[in-house]
Amino acid sequence: MLPGMGSLLGINQDWAQAGVDLDRQGWAVLPGMLDAAQCVNLAGLYVESARFRSRVVMARHGFGQGEYQYFAYPLPEPVATLHQALYAAMAPIANRWNATLGIYMQYSATHDAFLTRCHDAGQTRPTPLLLQ
Repeated sequence: MLPGMGSLLGINQDWAQAGVDLDRQGWAVLPGMLDAAQCVNLAGLYVESARFRSRVVMARHGFGQGEYQYFAYPLPEPVATLHQALYAAMAPIANRWNATLGIYMQYSATHDAFLTRCHDAGQTRPTPLLLQ
């Protein structure tokens, strides 16, 4: 069961409402995940190429204008914390959806277990990205 109003890794959200929104409309707004200073700091990392593993120019792939870069390990804060907290909150929803759809695969209870599963399957690169 998804936690209700509360904190995961220090991130306060109404996770139950997020689950309802995802069920109803396929998306949810999670306000206040980052403050303005954190956003500015993360955006400023974009020019530090060593922090990223690859860059995608969207027009080359028919994705529109702009570009994005995938972070390299180690993930910067607060991305690393968000990655874990969001996984913990969203895995139960994904598991419930899979069960409803008759999909046998279940997501691991912890982000670390999920990463181990991914790495064992050959997916060793991080997936968080930063848009420009």
